[in-house]
Amino acid sequence: MTRITQFSSSHHAPAQTLPIVPLLAFAMTGFICIMTETIPAGLLPQIGVGLNVSISYAGQLISAYAAGSLIAAIPLTMLTRRWPRRHVILLTVLGFLIFNTLTALSDNYLLTLFVRFMAGASAGLAWSLLAGYARRLVVPALQGRAMAIAMVGTPIALSLGVPLGTWMGNLLGWRLTFGVMSVLSLLLMGWILLSVPNLPGQSEKSSLSVKKVLFMPGVRSVLAVVMVWMLAHNILYTYISPFVAQAGLTARVDLVLLTFGLAALIGIFITGRLVERFLRRTVLLSLGVFALTALAFAIASASPVVIFCGVAVWGLTFGGAATLLQTALADAAAEGADIALSLNVVIWNTAIALGGLVGGLILSQSGAQYFSWVVLMLALLGYLIASRATKNGFPKGHRQHGSAAV
Repeated sequence: MTRITQFSSSHHAPAQTLPIVPLLAFAMTGFICIMTETIPAGLLPQIGVGLNVSISYAGQLISAYAAGSLIAAIPLTMLTRRWPRRHVILLTVLGFLIFNTLTALSDNYLLTLFVRFMAGASAGLAWSLLAGYARRLVVPALQGRAMAIAMVGTPIALSLGVPLGTWMGNLLGWRLTFGVMSVLSLLLMGWILLSVPNLPGQSEKSSLSVKKVLFMPGVRSVLAVVMVWMLAHNILYTYISPFVAQAGLTARVDLVLLTFGLAALIGIFITGRLVERFLRRTVLLSLGVFALTALAFAIASASPVVIFCGVAVWGLTFGGAATLLQTALADAAAEGADIALSLNVVIWNTAIALGGLVGGLILSQSGAQYFSWVVLMLALLGYLIASRATKNGFPKGHRQHGSAAV
């Protein structure tokens, strides 16, 4: 029995060609999610002055956003799983409109902290929805490519979010920068209304729970790979500045991150071409090459050439990770895809938080030179888990041919 299923809908038949305009609306949603999260990073001194708090307290606005995504993803997904899908995505974008506007207007630190938490909750719901929604717009043979387009806003925002937000903040001030995000959210709501088909939510007959989805064959294997892969990535990405300082690149961190972001975009394009026919092989190849890159970093972390080349390869392998892992997870969970993807949001954000914690401990206790060895071990662990999930999780064969069998 195939794990690839489509929800029935009397309003919309899955497209035989890629519906670019609605998929780009999803990409824009992801872009706003990441931009809203990362804008404070480059504007902490301004925000601190504006709210009359220290820079460290201003930094907690980022933590509050992450906490909102982590805590709210599953309950909000369960609450809205039977609602029409366009209603839900409009609700998430409306959340960004409201909460970014309140952030721009608030003079109270505690209120701003709460508003940022709620913005993060909107993001948590969006991330659990976007991939599954994109899949349902097209026939199974195009699902991977559809997800690749829908996710393209993420690496763009990750690579450009902080510098773009900092530039806007210096030009307009931090409050108007959040106001710009509100305007973008308003425009996006119109875009969604005009272009995105409204698909039904989960059937009333469905009794799927989080526990049932978690214990579906293959789901835990994919989530385990998400955890170790994203933990490895975030240890390195969070502490990229002290890591590249070993090669004397402290003043070129922006160029290093731009190299990573551009390579990640190429990785998304390549993944879109490979995900339907070679999902398993692409996951294993990405993890294997990431491990080899970490080994190169460990051996020659003082070489600027190795750092720049390695960062490019790392970005290339990471760019398609979201598409690959969410495709595998949604395939494994079938009709429980939205619930599984909400679990993915929790795991993903947990990995981000642990990346900061574990990386900080490594940096303070051992030094940046040990990042590469830890990343190497985690990448190899991810490769081992994925390689063993041959029947479920990362099955062999072409996914559009129903090879992901139970």
